[in-house]
Amino acid sequence: MALKIIASSCTGCSACEPECPNVAIREKGGTFIIDPAKCTECEGQFDAPQCVSVCPVDGCIKPA
Repeated sequence: MALKIIASSCTGCSACEPECPNVAIREKGGTFIIDPAKCTECEGQFDAPQCVSVCPVDGCIKPA
């Protein structure tokens, strides 16, 4: 289980990167990507994925 940032929707605002408790998000080519090996969808840590809760673009971050 992991989330994916839709590159065509990502504005590169970087709001998601510092919110990830697993350091699974990084910048690549002007947008951000999620490392599926590190992403836990914040299960056991928060009620909802933190990246989704701060992303200003609806539907930008979805299940992989």
